[in-house]
Amino acid sequence: MNVIKKRGPSLTWRFIAFRIIILLIFAVFALRLWQLQVVRGEYYRRAADRLRFRLVTSDAPRGVIYDRNGELLVRNIPSFTVTIIPAYLPEDADEEWAVFTRLSELLDMPASSALANAPHGLMEGDGFTPPAPGIKEIVNSVRHFAPYAPVVIKTGVDRETAMIIEEEHLDLPGVIIETSASREYITGELTSQILGYVGYIPAGQEDYYRERGYDLERDRVGLTGVEQSFESELRGRRGRKYVEVDVAGREVRTVGQPDPPTPGHNLVLTLDLDLQRYVDQALREQMKAVGSQSAVVIVMNPKTGEILAMVSLPTYDDNLFARGISQEDYERLSNDPNHPLMNHAISGVYPPGSTFKLVPAAAALEEGVVNRWAKLHCDGILWLPNERFPDDPKLAQPFYCWVHEFGHGHGDLSIVAGIAVSCDIFFYQIGGGYRNFQGLGLDRLVKYAHAFGYGELTGIDLAGENPGLVPDAKWKRLNWSETWTTGDTYNMTIGQGFVLATPLQVLNATAAVANGGTLYRPQIVYQVTDTEGNVVRDFQPEIIRRLPISEENLDIVRQGMEGAVQWGTAQWANLAEVSVAGKTGTAEYCDKYPDCLDEKGRIKTLHAWFTAYAPTDDPQIAIVAFVYGGGQGAESAVPVAADIIRYYFTRSTDTTEQAP
Repeated sequence: MNVIKKRGPSLTWRFIAFRIIILLIFAVFALRLWQLQVVRGEYYRRAADRLRFRLVTSDAPRGVIYDRNGELLVRNIPSFTVTIIPAYLPEDADEEWAVFTRLSELLDMPASSALANAPHGLMEGDGFTPPAPGIKEIVNSVRHFAPYAPVVIKTGVDRETAMIIEEEHLDLPGVIIETSASREYITGELTSQILGYVGYIPAGQEDYYRERGYDLERDRVGLTGVEQSFESELRGRRGRKYVEVDVAGREVRTVGQPDPPTPGHNLVLTLDLDLQRYVDQALREQMKAVGSQSAVVIVMNPKTGEILAMVSLPTYDDNLFARGISQEDYERLSNDPNHPLMNHAISGVYPPGSTFKLVPAAAALEEGVVNRWAKLHCDGILWLPNERFPDDPKLAQPFYCWVHEFGHGHGDLSIVAGIAVSCDIFFYQIGGGYRNFQGLGLDRLVKYAHAFGYGELTGIDLAGENPGLVPDAKWKRLNWSETWTTGDTYNMTIGQGFVLATPLQVLNATAAVANGGTLYRPQIVYQVTDTEGNVVRDFQPEIIRRLPISEENLDIVRQGMEGAVQWGTAQWANLAEVSVAGKTGTAEYCDKYPDCLDEKGRIKTLHAWFTAYAPTDDPQIAIVAFVYGGGQGAESAVPVAADIIRYYFTRSTDTTEQAP
């Protein structure tokens, strides 16, 4: 007989407790599931989307640059950049290292900079240079705070290498090839001082560019030349699109409607490239002939201020900077004593010599110091009495005319002849006076010098312009702790002493004389156009001021300049093809004392100047030629300027077509 045993109370409660525990576990799971899917569902969906979707920006083509006749000067060419998204690299350390090693082989850069310590305990600053960061260090620098942001490994990668990396993308997870536009300066050294170059955003200017929407790591900006001056016009707007990526970080599809990049505007310069080429060649030949290491020629339309040619030598190839200049090349250019990185046409300041005489000549006529027919005498030497002991001839100071070395003076001269033969003693007297003859004096000389644009910026759209110097009594007292003397006024009147000018200032003053008294702002850009060729901005001639000189008095100055070419100091510019008016200049300077002195202690080193316009009855061009250390202006500067003027008026009409 079977005996049926009843379950005890303990067994029943254990079963109930087990069921309760199971229910609690499921409740916890349900609660956690509800928390993940409902409470924090949106957060995790966004996190998943961040892994799957990515915002990709694309570079906008920078505007291109043409000369006035439509010849291309600057264009964009494809440039490849290798980037890595750290989050998409293999999780296995060995596999990740294999990616770094392969990139190291392809990009010719270290996989890691973890090298041995400096030899013999050397530290940085003791002649030991720490190695550049390798691929691993570049990735690690952003891995923990921006794992999904592309980090640049190398820019300027050649096309062949970029294609190899693309072909091996399955073996290189996380490695991305990005294509962007790089600048190519087609004319290189010929126009580098005008065009400038682009580069990465300079240190210290990050806030400025960040506020304007620049990508501090990727964008390049104009750093010199018109690339800098017209950055806002040339710069485009980056494109944006959302893409879906696979586990290797490769783009699968585009999500939504992409925002395409907007190209920058194009520039049409006032520059005549054909003339620029000829000027460059002619100037190089003349520099070689006279042994000069630096020179400038600028050609301008005197009726508008448009720059037709601007050559500053020595120069540099701006493509070096566009491609990423090497340390060796940068040091070579930076340490060159002739400063090839500087545009001497606008940044170099020199004593203008006798080209400055146009200022006191016009001022003396306007102020009634002399008239067209008044004559002053030149003996070759002017003895200026000592201001404290005027009656003691032994203390008088000699001031020489350049013709003195030939043993005579110029005799009696009118102002037209004074300009034509560039008589120093004539200008000493109209500038500083002599005995009972009252000259302009310092204050009026300074006033008219500024009116002609000396001592102030011309306003040309090129960075780095130097205002030069028009000194006065206060300036000398502050800088030399000395009082101004009549001798200082004499020297200033002939463009010597303390006065300094840029070649562009000399040219702009000449152009104002040529065109009847209008001082224009020099212009380097003719138009801004869009990608379809439509004019966005049309530059019109901009007047700085009218010279405070009557047309009658300006005409007298022009007669003196015509005389200089026909029978005076600039006869080598007396061309059969076109009538020319000009003014020579020879300026003393001393940059290697005492090597610059002759046996009598006088300065023997000379800068050569010549400034001119043509034709005389209807000026179409104005020109300045400056040859550093070139000697006499009549011998070095006049021939090269005359050659350029002849070429301008005799070349084929096909190359003289004006900008539309």
